[in-house]
Amino acid sequence: MAGPLAVVKGTLDILVLKALSWGPMHGFEVTTWLEERSGGSLEVEDSALYQAFYRLEERGHIEAEWGVTENNRRARYYRIAPSGRAHLRSQTSQWVRYADTVTGILTAPSRG
Repeated sequence: MAGPLAVVKGTLDILVLKALSWGPMHGFEVTTWLEERSGGSLEVEDSALYQAFYRLEERGHIEAEWGVTENNRRARYYRIAPSGRAHLRSQTSQWVRYADTVTGILTAPSRG
């Protein structure tokens, strides 16, 4: 059986926005959400996740504030901003179109 898939470059930001569209989360919750939705097939490295948080916050797509987890630990909670919702809609449409196009090419029957 094959191991987990690395997240394709350029897709982590949209995956993080999708997770946060469900509600505010801290980093571990986002990782867990992505693992659950992918059936354990995606592998998200912590450093890549926090770089994505930084990029998205710098672009105004997410907002962050400190809070306390269920385990009584201090954590930074992220939530999607209105510009992040708009970006998510736009990028989702483009990604689905791209994936459908690539799938069509890769699954086309071979010549003879």
